[in-house]
Amino acid sequence: MSNLEAEPAELVCDGQPDAGIQVLEPREVPLGGPRAMTVRRTLPQRARSLIGAWCFVDHYGPDDVAETGGMTVPPHPHTGLQTVTWLFEGEVGHRDSTGAHQLVRPGEVNLMTAGRGIQHSEVSTPLTRRLHGAQLWVALPDRDRHTAPFFEHAAPAPIALGPATLRVFVGALAGSASSPVRTFTALLGAQLDLPAGAAIDLPVDPAFEHGLLVDAGPAHLEGTELPVAHLGYAPPGRSQLRIAAGEHPVRALLLGGEPLGEPIVMWWNFIGRDHDEIVAFREQWQAEVVEHGTATGRFGIVEGWNGRALPAPVMPDVRLRPRD
Repeated sequence: MSNLEAEPAELVCDGQPDAGIQVLEPREVPLGGPRAMTVRRTLPQRARSLIGAWCFVDHYGPDDVAETGGMTVPPHPHTGLQTVTWLFEGEVGHRDSTGAHQLVRPGEVNLMTAGRGIQHSEVSTPLTRRLHGAQLWVALPDRDRHTAPFFEHAAPAPIALGPATLRVFVGALAGSASSPVRTFTALLGAQLDLPAGAAIDLPVDPAFEHGLLVDAGPAHLEGTELPVAHLGYAPPGRSQLRIAAGEHPVRALLLGGEPLGEPIVMWWNFIGRDHDEIVAFREQWQAEVVEHGTATGRFGIVEGWNGRALPAPVMPDVRLRPRD
């Protein structure tokens, strides 16, 4: 998914230490015009920029496609990251400049590695009546961020662990479930479903920091209540996480990873390391794709898309720099 904010903020992200459970509130971001979808963004924000290498979390729906028109995101670029698409309801068609064309449905994962540069489109299918899911980004470490782009799709089998049901779409969890998709840092991404009144002590890697994004609930993470659409953060050092449901069932996404330990600059759909690199990415996108449509540049071309690619926003008047 593209970040369609007209004036995207710059972020230099290096992680922040925290001793307890931190509750991150979402902010609403409209993706386009007055009938467009609205997403709830919990990462990045001033209070926290990264969880492991997870650097962007958008949570949307249930969205009535008859009212909003669903998801129609024209070809747009990415650099230096991986995109992870996970749905609860609906169906989205993905096309990218590697030649990949893949539908994603609930319980399946689309993972696209942008590496040195890619473009892709995302469109909900005509059969979709309600759209509900999450769009996540992973920052690539400096050593791997110029890798050639590629695309993967997988359908993780549900795993029962005590009262919980797990679907691990990135990494591995609890020694019994793992995903085949490739990552470049130690990461975890999983859907967790918990019946009303149930609780689980979930074994986790103590080297990881973790985030719990609540889709249905509320949930309790280590005794801290997390309302629906909020993200709870737990710092490294725990070998298990206690997650509990109240009178309603819980559905949540558990994200985790070893702290990235590198500063990254995020602006629009690009991840780089400094202002000048972001400027160069934008200029290449505008010159090679938006203005001329060449298939031989950094971002390639999305075959099968009839229409224009998404123009980049105007750069801010000041140099992109770290926030205090």
